[in-house]
Amino acid sequence: MQLDMTKGRPVPIMLRFMLPLLAGNIFQQLYNMADTIIVGRYVGSNALAAVGSTGTIMFLITGFAQGITAGFSVITAQRFGAGDPKGMKRSVGGGMTLSLIITLVMTLLCALLMHPLLLAMNTPEEIFGEAYTYIMIISIGLFATVLYNLTSAYLRAVGNSRVPLYTLLFSAALNVVLDLVLIINFHMGVAGAAIATVVSQLLSGLVCLIYMAKLEPMLWPGLPDLKPVPADVRRQLAIGIPMALQFSITACGTMIMQAAINLFGPTAIAAYTAACKVQNLVTQGMVAMGQMGATFAGQNAGKRDLARIREGVRASLRIDTVYSLLAAAFMILVLPHAMKLFFTGDITELMPYARVYIYVSVIFYIPLSFIFIFRNFMQGCGYSLLPMMGGVVEMLARLLFAWIAMQAGSYLLACACDPAAWLFAAVFLAASYKRVLRRMEVEWGCSP
Repeated sequence: MQLDMTKGRPVPIMLRFMLPLLAGNIFQQLYNMADTIIVGRYVGSNALAAVGSTGTIMFLITGFAQGITAGFSVITAQRFGAGDPKGMKRSVGGGMTLSLIITLVMTLLCALLMHPLLLAMNTPEEIFGEAYTYIMIISIGLFATVLYNLTSAYLRAVGNSRVPLYTLLFSAALNVVLDLVLIINFHMGVAGAAIATVVSQLLSGLVCLIYMAKLEPMLWPGLPDLKPVPADVRRQLAIGIPMALQFSITACGTMIMQAAINLFGPTAIAAYTAACKVQNLVTQGMVAMGQMGATFAGQNAGKRDLARIREGVRASLRIDTVYSLLAAAFMILVLPHAMKLFFTGDITELMPYARVYIYVSVIFYIPLSFIFIFRNFMQGCGYSLLPMMGGVVEMLARLLFAWIAMQAGSYLLACACDPAAWLFAAVFLAASYKRVLRRMEVEWGCSP
């Protein structure tokens, strides 16, 4: 199921690779939504607010894991494009060892810092206990998140986006079943939702690992390959750490925004959480386009084909512009109906909070989509510092608007944190992409 993205017409190849990613991302969001829907309907709105109040922390944890593992796979994609199977095995083995070490450190940090972090985020007292229970179980199960993200990233590095999709389909179904059993039958509340998420991710990761061992021999390292090679470690960390920090910095910005939202109470938190879940589902096409761009750029960077990388970026921008307009219209139409999935009874009190956030956000879907394109294409080419700085720009924009919102006591300004971050980051990353192009022209000896 490998796909060489260095040959053929770019758009059909890009779509062929991207569509399974889109389907997988949607199902991943669906099983994340399953936690929220089942908790909201069967445990209550306070429990939903508790899960929602930890969403940005969960993004911080899982985003770091996703970023570091995606960074490790960039070198694998470049070596695949360059036709270097020995180097591929070495990069996979070293990445596995580094991921194990990083997972242990992250788990320890989560255990030490989670309680003060929830306090710092203004988590309401009435939902604090459930919020802490949920996020600590997710933190303890971080090894499952890393396993799935690492193995699926390596499969995507060689153009295989289907197996990660199939494992996500399995994981989504299993997660829903476990949610229903643990929450409804065993009355485990938010703990049941967290356990269901960890178990489903663990099994997905194991399936990908077994597939690599049995059917992707180019990716399966021998025992000597598990020993990190200093030169490879430097390159992997040089790409992986900025990518992980980019996720983490962005997550810090969303945590600041969450702290502002939390000031408006459990009803606002619950409505905002549900609206975010729906929006995250609708915007997965943007995420998938970015994931495709990282692999497309990585493979073509291995051949130093700058003209093809440029062509891929232009095509991605056109596709995402159309997608963003359709996503905005769909989001406005579906919101009132989607909110009813999360709550039983009258949702009149919740809808104003949800509408404000969504109506402000959809105006800025185009710059949001451009962030994924510019960021991932640069990362795929091995340039991760400027994409990380784009995360800093996002965080600063959210910090500014969150501070103003908290001073003014304005929910509208709190909701504007996301759009402001998207707009400023898109402008910064577009300029950064042009700078990276000029640098590659010089380094690769290409014509402008």
